[in-house]
Amino acid sequence: MSGAVIIGVGPGIGRAVARRFAREGLSLALLARREETLRAAADAVADSGVRVLTQAADSTDETALRAALDKAADALGPPDVVVYNAALIRADAPGELSLRDHFDAWAVNVGGALTAAAHVAPGMARRGGGTFLITGGMPEPKPEYVSLSLGKAGVRTLVTLLGQTYGAAGVHVASVTVHGPVAPGTDFDPDDIAAHYWRLHTQPRGGWDHETHHSGAPDRAQDLRPASATASPAAAASVGHSPGGRAPGPPPA
Repeated sequence: MSGAVIIGVGPGIGRAVARRFAREGLSLALLARREETLRAAADAVADSGVRVLTQAADSTDETALRAALDKAADALGPPDVVVYNAALIRADAPGELSLRDHFDAWAVNVGGALTAAAHVAPGMARRGGGTFLITGGMPEPKPEYVSLSLGKAGVRTLVTLLGQTYGAAGVHVASVTVHGPVAPGTDFDPDDIAAHYWRLHTQPRGGWDHETHHSGAPDRAQDLRPASATASPAAAASVGHSPGGRAPGPPPA
């Protein structure tokens, strides 16, 4: 197993996924915008004994993100699994943001995921296997979160398109849709949510799910939709802007 790349490792889901994958023995490449975020994430898995590489990169900077992914592959080998866990979360009503602001949000919420997938998925397909996962949220659009709702609709389509493009070659593309604000000790505990990522990564090909929902108790860490119900996979928000923000899931209603 070469290991995992996690894009967005702030406190919350990203860091919890890093801990879970490290617990399973995967080497880790952690990507985030800020050095302090990277240091905290590396510290969180320091006792695991796995090899950890940190790379500073902004998910909206295509050149920097591709370069960071190349450095990770050079150091650790081609990744078995890549997790895109970056999003720009802010409240905005219809017409409140400029078009430029919407473009900026889209670049984080969708563009970075597309850049990462386009960079790593072809290699996975050539090798005959791999996993590309996107953190989701906002299972329903909300008018008080327009840019986020639009971005997560884009992610939903992206997951479907990537599955159509690379699935036949053995690349499992899926999302984890989180229905509430992420916080330790709650029904949306990041460690419970992280279990979904490992389960998706280790699913046998004949039983792939393309979307998993975490909607809180009593169904913590349960997949709510069978693969047959995921012809149009959803993914919707979770981490504060760029590789490295906190992952609260959809804003509370």
